[in-house]
Amino acid sequence: MRNIKKIVSVLFSAILLFSATTTSSIAIDKLHFVIGGGAGGGWDGTARGTGEALTKAGMLKSASFENMSGGGGGKALAFMINTKPSDTILVQSTPLVLRSITRHKGYVAGDGVLSYNDVTPIAGVIGDYGAIAVAKDSPYKTFGEVVAAYKKDPKSIKMAGGSVRGSMDHLIGALAFQEAGADPNKVVYVPYDAGGKALAGLLSGETQILSTGLGEVMGARDQVNIIGITAPSRVGDAPDVPTLKEQGFDVQFVNWRGFFGPPGMSSSMKNEIAKMLGDVQKTPEWEVVRKRNAWVNIYNPGDKFVSFLEKQTVEMTALMKKLGVI
Repeated sequence: MRNIKKIVSVLFSAILLFSATTTSSIAIDKLHFVIGGGAGGGWDGTARGTGEALTKAGMLKSASFENMSGGGGGKALAFMINTKPSDTILVQSTPLVLRSITRHKGYVAGDGVLSYNDVTPIAGVIGDYGAIAVAKDSPYKTFGEVVAAYKKDPKSIKMAGGSVRGSMDHLIGALAFQEAGADPNKVVYVPYDAGGKALAGLLSGETQILSTGLGEVMGARDQVNIIGITAPSRVGDAPDVPTLKEQGFDVQFVNWRGFFGPPGMSSSMKNEIAKMLGDVQKTPEWEVVRKRNAWVNIYNPGDKFVSFLEKQTVEMTALMKKLGVI
């Protein structure tokens, strides 16, 4: 467990360490955002929130969005690789690193495994803490109560997530249960296509808890109680939400989200988009979106983004082996 905590702590620090800022903005006529999951998920919220801020701040004339579900983001990734669309960027996050580690097969001919090396990394933009949530009418008020119920009857607790086993949602819950002394591989995990359907599964009673990103449940707080987040301390945008750490479960993790272009994107286009993504974080329009989702501002462009992805691949491989996922 000390090794796992160390890996997660290093990962958390590395994300923040690679932060940077810029000083001016460049307007681009239009961008099409490709989203590898359904409505209501973290990718969906990040793409639409970023487009909203960019257009309202006058940095982007128009933004369009396309949800392209399938293969835990693999369908959208393959679309970018195979079609090389112009004026188009793909939103992604830690699962892009995870899929190459777990050898997840993509939507391409043969046995090719898709990764960030197959597209053009532009910039990381935000961090989103992990969250464990229950329905408002749930008998469980703390994560400790969930753990107690699980230990009494493991089959009584089913955990929902917005992607496949081995995804970020799965790992957040697995880390929490392992810290509580449970075998994370024996916890029943129910995968859904993006956060919206996972939330529906929780509210319908199909599952008892939801493992997700904090930003994905901030807008559903009239329907759920967030019983633990993976932040080191309570966050200012949700001060009433307890951390897992303060409940005795020292799990700390932040999931980055960022944008990628198709392979072969010109350096000038990549740099213009990267600069714009950094500049928008200084605007009041962005702050509205950020605060609404309780995101952490992380601007990590170009080569620094690539270096971070390479470093995270090593760290997440070690973490997933410790958890028994691979």
